[in-house]
Amino acid sequence: MNTPDRVDSYKYISGMTRRESLKWLGLLAAGSAVTLTAGCSKAIEGETATAGHWPDIEIQPVSAQGYGTDPNMIMPPESPWPLTLTEAQLTLVAVLADFIVPKEGSHPSASEVQVPSVIDEWVSAPYYGQQKDRVTILHALAWIDDESTLRFKKPFLQLSATQQSKIMDDIAYFNAQTPEQFQRIGKAFLRFKDLVLGAYFCTPEGCQDIGYLGNVPIAGDYPGPTAEAKAHLDGVLAELGLSQYAYRD
Repeated sequence: MNTPDRVDSYKYISGMTRRESLKWLGLLAAGSAVTLTAGCSKAIEGETATAGHWPDIEIQPVSAQGYGTDPNMIMPPESPWPLTLTEAQLTLVAVLADFIVPKEGSHPSASEVQVPSVIDEWVSAPYYGQQKDRVTILHALAWIDDESTLRFKKPFLQLSATQQSKIMDDIAYFNAQTPEQFQRIGKAFLRFKDLVLGAYFCTPEGCQDIGYLGNVPIAGDYPGPTAEAKAHLDGVLAELGLSQYAYRD
């Protein structure tokens, strides 16, 4: 994996207000299979480990009230629930997120666009899906520090970039070939990676990174779809037996 440049004294400090992070939370939820409608008052138990070590930590469930069934995501309340990640956990999230999305040329890293703040908002939200992810991610963060101590006698944030990369290379590419002792953390880290990427590509910088051209005003009259787009749509509608709905000038 790409190695982000860090100094030993690095500490992530959020540059995002709660209103901003709550809006990104809504966007991230809208783009995932997890919704903000089901309440949850207890932590979700993890899977049974089959190999390797797994941290035995007690995670207190979030008991704050959520928005209810009709949230105002345009002007959300300032602090509907407390954020729960510690300073060390948040900094670890920032370092890990920058392994996933490092700064490259003019494209900012995940931490530069405040992705860790969105992750903190996500795992602090009192909803079933977010609380399930809270258990997964907090266990993953603890596992990474445990693994760092087992291998190098130091927590992850105190390791050199080369040492950090050695651990990341073992867990960041979860697939059928992942060794058994890394399968559980690999699956947990995959969920973390999904959230980091989802949050990153919700930002204007992330949209620009993938060349997304939406949400841009068009000067003058709307030109309509291109001939190629209309031909493609006509073909799809014909396959579905819905040609009566084909585009007409």
